[in-house]
Amino acid sequence: MALKSQIEWTESTWNPITGCNKISPGCKHCYAERMAFRLQRMGQPNYINGFKLTLQEQALELPLQWKKPQTIFVNSMSDLFHKDVSEEFIKRVFDVMKRAHWHRFQILTKRSDRLVELNDELDWQPNIWMGVSVENQDYTYRIDDLRKTNAFVKFLSLEPLLGPLRKLKLKNIGWVIVGGESGPGARPMDEPWVMDIRDQCVAAKVPFFFKQWGGVRKKKAGRILEGKTWSQMPKIKKAG
Repeated sequence: MALKSQIEWTESTWNPITGCNKISPGCKHCYAERMAFRLQRMGQPNYINGFKLTLQEQALELPLQWKKPQTIFVNSMSDLFHKDVSEEFIKRVFDVMKRAHWHRFQILTKRSDRLVELNDELDWQPNIWMGVSVENQDYTYRIDDLRKTNAFVKFLSLEPLLGPLRKLKLKNIGWVIVGGESGPGARPMDEPWVMDIRDQCVAAKVPFFFKQWGGVRKKKAGRILEGKTWSQMPKIKKAG
């Protein structure tokens, strides 16, 4: 069975890789790191190494066993484009996604430089969505990197949003997700930041998904923005 996800914008998660390391401010309170150490304490075999980057060979072909079509977040507990993941293994992940063509796969990375470096070597299929995480203005270059790729659907995860993102370049971007940080030590997100991004998306006709206000008690804070739930999804682009 696929691992059903509590993440609002996907259905399931698939982790052929686990573990990572911090590279920018958005990583400070990494939920995946907290979860990995929790699973390690529980004796979960995939997390015997805690949050050290680990290839999970036994999980690589799992989506081929899931017959019901679903939207799958790839490596919710890692980053596919981490420097310590070989090009060969990344290509194997892409091959599984190609063969499991009845699913829709969502990949997120903060390592957009490596994404661009490998772009021409990867077999981009219409069912593979590629996104980058951007937490503040200093990291908007990741959006430009994403635009250079051959992904059919390109999306942004502006979470945890740690500052305003004015004058976003949304050309060829098919979806924008915004969310505040949650959990212990969560840093605040200002409402005007969210409203401005929402307005930019509306003006550019880019689907907008508001995931959460976040905070220590994210369920209590909810995900209502100006009296409305924003759950827009991207238009599906076809090959050719």
